[in-house]
Order: sequence, then C-alpha cells, then structure tokens
Amino acid sequence: MMQFAIFAERKTPWDIIGENFTLLASALLAFAAVIVLLFLVAGRTNVKAQEWLKYLVFLVPALLLLLIGLIYPTIRTIILSFMDAKSENFVGFDNYVWAFTIPEIVVVLRNTAVWVFLVPFLSTAIGLSIAYMTDRMKRPTVIKSLIFMPMAISFVGAGVIWRFVYNFEPNENRADIGLLSAIVKFFGGTPPNWLLESPGNTYLLIAVMVWIQTGFAMVVLSAAMKNVPDEIVEAAMLDGATPIKRFFRVTIPMIRATLVVVLTTIIIGTLKVFDIVRTMTGGNFQTNVIANEMYSQAFRQMNYGTGSALAIILFVAIIPVIAYNVRQLRLERTER
Repeated sequence: MMQFAIFAERKTPWDIIGENFTLLASALLAFAAVIVLLFLVAGRTNVKAQEWLKYLVFLVPALLLLLIGLIYPTIRTIILSFMDAKSENFVGFDNYVWAFTIPEIVVVLRNTAVWVFLVPFLSTAIGLSIAYMTDRMKRPTVIKSLIFMPMAISFVGAGVIWRFVYNFEPNENRADIGLLSAIVKFFGGTPPNWLLESPGNTYLLIAVMVWIQTGFAMVVLSAAMKNVPDEIVEAAMLDGATPIKRFFRVTIPMIRATLVVVLTTIIIGTLKVFDIVRTMTGGNFQTNVIANEMYSQAFRQMNYGTGSALAIILFVAIIPVIAYNVRQLRLERTER
C-alpha cells in the first residue's frame, strides 16, 4: 500500500512543465493586471500624480531588479569572502592572503594578467588593421563577414572547434585530425601535445579569444573610421602626409574615443573569460584563470570563502576599467 502511495505521488515531466507554465502564466497575468490598474488610476488623476506614477511604473521595477540581481549578490559575496569554507566562521582577510600567496593561485593571477594584456591589444590591433585595409577595397563585405563570423559562435563552440585544431595524435599509424599538427608534420616536424605543454598552451587559448574578438573590433573601428571628416584627410594629403602618417596622425587620434571603448569592452570580457578555458583544458596544465578557479572553488570544492574572495578580486579588477571608460565618455561629451 505504501509503494502505491509513493508511486502515485511521483510526477511526470509533463506535470512539472504544466505546473511551471501555470505559475509563469499566473505571474504574467498578475503583472499585466497591476500595470493596467496603474494606467487606469493615472488616467483619472492630475498631472502631478501622473508624474509620480510614471516613476512608480518604470523606475521602481528597474531598481528592484538592480537590487535583487546586482546589489544584494555583491554585498552577500563580500560578506562570504571574509568567512570560512562553510560560511560559518569569520576568518578576516585569510581568503585574500590565500589568493596572493598560494603558488597555484599566483599562477592563476599571472595567467589572467597575460590574457588581459594580450587579448585586447592583439584583437584591437588586428581589427584596426583589417578595417583600414578592407575599407579601401571595392567589395569588402565578404571579407568583413568572414572575419566577423566567429562573433556568432559561442565561446563553448569556439573552444570545441579549436580543440580539433590543436588535437594531438600520439599514434603515428593513425591519421592526425589536428590542423596545427598536420601542418607541422607536412613541413617535416614533430608536433607536441599542444594543450598540455606550458606556457605555450595558454597562448594557444588566447589565440581563440583573439579570433573571436577581432571581428568585433574590426566592425566598430571600421564604422568609426568612416565618420572621420573627409576635409581633415584631404588637408593632410595637401600637406604631403603619406598614407601611413595620415593613419597614425589623423585617423587614430580622430577615433581615439572608439578605440578606448573597444579596448575596455574586450578587457572586461577577457577578465571574465571562463568558457574557453573550461572547454579546452578545464584549467589544467597551468592554463587556469580567475573566473574558472572561482567556479572550481565555489561549486566544485564547495569552498564559498575562497570562491567569493576570487569573485571580489575579479570585481575590483574590473572597476578601474569601467571608471576609465566612463571618464573618457564624459570628456568626449565635454569636447562636443
């Protein structure tokens, strides 16, 4: 009899989906009812009351979402970073001391610094060069589309693709499906196990991120270069400036604000890089970065103290980049 009762209480996946759908529909209907009620009330009040209702309808939900989705988790993470692994006892700055003294974590911080230095610089430089060259072609659309295409691929998908490129086949009797290994063998060399040998494996992972972000930099910078006034370029030509001098002394200063935006955007994305490392090496073989180590500490080793400390270190590292970006935007608006 007990077995029949347990069997009767089990829910099928369709029952769970139906319950979730009913809950979602009820929430949407309740939200719509509240909005309609507010608009009906607004239609029967004076102008001053309508202004306050506008704030209530449009501003309060946004502030609530900001509070629930950003401010509260940030404060909670800061508190957890000063607690032990089980979030029971206060340990002060022990988690931060751990982050900057343990050799394995120092390697993580070093790898992240290498990523942040190389990825934005290479992506922006290559994207700027491609944008400058393709804008002088008659039909640059095809080339730009091919270079921008990696942006449509997720980081996980890009990691899977490039794992095949870096694939290593130790058995010489089997066909080597790794493109990079096949190229080395074609020229008579012996390919290494690309993703296992440090520090080269870190730079190979960085190449994947550069491959993705170059298209973004190219499109944005190409649009910025097209907005450079022709009068200034023609004046430089009349002064005898060569194409290289016009590029470095006219074009780049004119698109400086866009360059800052592209660089800071890529820096923020690089600081948060997780998917590529997780998919290709899992953070092993000295390729780990802060975001992946934070995930491992918090959700694999269940050490919420060290995981939260790494999250706060990542958060603090992003703040100066955002502050600099905001400052540059304000200066640009002042100059206009």
